[in-house]
Amino acid sequence: MIRVAVIGGGAAGMMAAIVSAKSGASVTLFEKMKFTGTKLRITGKGRCNLTNNCSVNEIIENIPTNPRFMYAALAAFPPEKVMNFFEDAGVPLKTERGNRVFPVSDKASDIVEALRREMRSCGVRVIFDRVTDILVKNSDSGVEISGIKVASRPDVLSFDRVIVATGGLSYPLTGSDGDGYAFAEKLGINVIPAKPSLVPLEICERFCRDMQGLALKNISVRAVEVSSGKTLYEDFGEMLFTHFGVSGPVILSMSAHLRDIKPEKYKIFIDLKPALDEKTLDKRLISDFEKEKNKNFINSLSALLPAKMISVFVTRSGILPERKVNSITKVERAKLLSLLKSFELTVKSPRPIAEAIITSGGIDIREINPKTMESKLIPGLYFAGEIIDVDAYTGGFNLQIAWSTGYLAGLSASS
Repeated sequence: MIRVAVIGGGAAGMMAAIVSAKSGASVTLFEKMKFTGTKLRITGKGRCNLTNNCSVNEIIENIPTNPRFMYAALAAFPPEKVMNFFEDAGVPLKTERGNRVFPVSDKASDIVEALRREMRSCGVRVIFDRVTDILVKNSDSGVEISGIKVASRPDVLSFDRVIVATGGLSYPLTGSDGDGYAFAEKLGINVIPAKPSLVPLEICERFCRDMQGLALKNISVRAVEVSSGKTLYEDFGEMLFTHFGVSGPVILSMSAHLRDIKPEKYKIFIDLKPALDEKTLDKRLISDFEKEKNKNFINSLSALLPAKMISVFVTRSGILPERKVNSITKVERAKLLSLLKSFELTVKSPRPIAEAIITSGGIDIREINPKTMESKLIPGLYFAGEIIDVDAYTGGFNLQIAWSTGYLAGLSASS
């Protein structure tokens, strides 16, 4: 019987362990945290957006980094099979806006528990210990896996195959602290430097902190490269102002499109009223100002803007707060219109990688067989999940990558 070690008890690791065990291997999963599925429990704000109910081609379109690498894994375990797996494991699912799939219960813990039940039922042994080294030996056919070492024991634990599913560098408190990169580099495997993806953005303008906690809904955003004027990303939805800048769904998705972020390289333009074209919005302004014509300007905007934004908006308009509304000129109204349709922010930097949802970078895909997830340099060594240099946008696509690569690695390692 083939002996398989899985390092990492996250989404990819647990899936790899289950599939490998069901395929006839003797499987031991090593997890250095106190529980398996620690990061999985907090995904989707604790609801777990476990996949996207769409075609393989649509998944590929939502993977900006090395999408072609994923064809074989997604073909082997597409979204439909992922959903069938969890429903067969006792978790009813539902599809929401944007084809995002969640447990009907809205509890990420149900997904974790389902994976734990499946591991128990197929005989996966789980050991809570930190793997410190992956060992190889020379053979007639070249280098091959010999086993692993763990923190609590001086001896070598013998295995025929090892699957590394240790995650990236995002949310290090959940166990993703770069162990897998160190294993790979020690074995001579190339690692693409890790960068944050799906991460909040720091903004140059200091007024963001004045709007800290303000959530904007039903707005549209546009990211522009300053040097070329090229629009790199557009989206509609929700965002949040913070003490450092901006966050929220549309900002996290945007961040995946902004590569090599440097101060003032990119600008963000927010359309606060995307449902209204400029002509219609101008009529709305005229109507509102007519009703408020004897008020001070700063007291006339409550029907148009959230309270936390009014003071910032007035300052940016250049119109004195105490000006009477009936004295505002057509030119000044045009400036207000421009602010409403194109509220400008200058990107300074991404937040630290520890705050990112996903890590971009990792094991170089040129050194992994995409049909098996096996290392091209070391037979018997496999990779799965976020540790691989593949990442996607929000919407369940990154967990789909974890399930698919975990599935394929587990299947391949047991054959």
